[in-house]
Amino acid sequence: MSSQGWVGLQSMSSIHISAWRRCLRTLVLLFLGLSIALASNFSFLAAAQTAPTATELRGVWLTNVDSDVLFSRANLDRAIQRLQRLNLNTIYPTVWHEGSTLYPSTVTKRAFGETISPAPGLQGRDMLAEAIEMGHAHNLAVIPWFEFGLMSEERSELMLKHPEWVTTRKDGTSVFIYGDRKQHHFVWLNPLRPEVQDFLVKLFLEVVSKYNIDGIQIDDHFGMPVELGYDDYTVARYQKEHNGKRPPDDPKDPEWVRWRSHFVTNLMLRIFAAVKTTKPNCVISLSPNPKDFSYENYAQEWYRWVQLGFVNELIVQVYRDDLDDFLLELNRPELREVRQKIPVGIGILTGLRVQNVDMKQIERQVKATRDGEFNGFSFFFYETLGNRDAAFKSLLATPATRPDKLIPVSDDNALN
Repeated sequence: MSSQGWVGLQSMSSIHISAWRRCLRTLVLLFLGLSIALASNFSFLAAAQTAPTATELRGVWLTNVDSDVLFSRANLDRAIQRLQRLNLNTIYPTVWHEGSTLYPSTVTKRAFGETISPAPGLQGRDMLAEAIEMGHAHNLAVIPWFEFGLMSEERSELMLKHPEWVTTRKDGTSVFIYGDRKQHHFVWLNPLRPEVQDFLVKLFLEVVSKYNIDGIQIDDHFGMPVELGYDDYTVARYQKEHNGKRPPDDPKDPEWVRWRSHFVTNLMLRIFAAVKTTKPNCVISLSPNPKDFSYENYAQEWYRWVQLGFVNELIVQVYRDDLDDFLLELNRPELREVRQKIPVGIGILTGLRVQNVDMKQIERQVKATRDGEFNGFSFFFYETLGNRDAAFKSLLATPATRPDKLIPVSDDNALN
């Protein structure tokens, strides 16, 4: 081979080697890029599977009526694991029912000698402590629900000990009969009486200071039916402030309703102060009826409470079968307004012992709540979720975080 041929061959080999090296370098870079991309994608997919993808209140009320979820640790454990699987994030277990606590209470022991509800399945346990332990272990917020507010069973130990705490109608009667079999006889504690206020404030304070809770909740029973307020104590108080004049015969007289509502608001203020002084980050949740109904029928002025900063979370009970009626309540101007201040959710009925609610209705109401840009919803109540896990999992396809937002007390409003 000639020298020129050899040189040419060397030149060709150098070109081939250089090209091969460039090709190899390109392949290495492509491989590294692909590896990084795959790693990033796998990380993204893993995060998508484990991290919440939305902010939405998803609650459910746990009751002790027509439900056994609270009556054993095993039942409670199964329920909480199930709720986590269904991507809910908040439970509201009832802790105050018919004049009894569903947890061991020193406040009730001192007030009327009973430490816990006599209901089977609660004795020897601290249901609330269990709910908190299990709920937090499964990433659920636990907000005890003081379901009965100012209402009590007529023959409860509380009423047997303190019958003077009850308020009455103009004819002197005090009992309200509820239930499809008229089996529930209830009376209402008088929010004007200092002893009643002191007792309830201590009850809330006990739960807030004793337990690692995320909040407390009161609802539509935190008020007084407007037909009440004609007991001797209330009449005397009214006369003292009205130059001896007796309350109007019409229980819905505007001034008479407004006067009584001030005492409910005063009790709310006392509870707010006690809770926030003890645990500033404790969410104060309220689940009332719609605004006008609450005030006109129960002297409960929750709209004002929100304005004053006493409420951190509002879940309005909109238990309607007709979608147009449901939408009518969602479009109330006061709900649009308060959503600028605090998270607002909608209470959705999933069934009662005497009423089945079709899953299609629940799905439509959840969609309407989301379309209305509310902050979420809570289902009433756990037992009526029924055997519909697949449907609820489809409705709540990915996890979501709670929309907690605490606001300070308003300084441009005053109680008067």
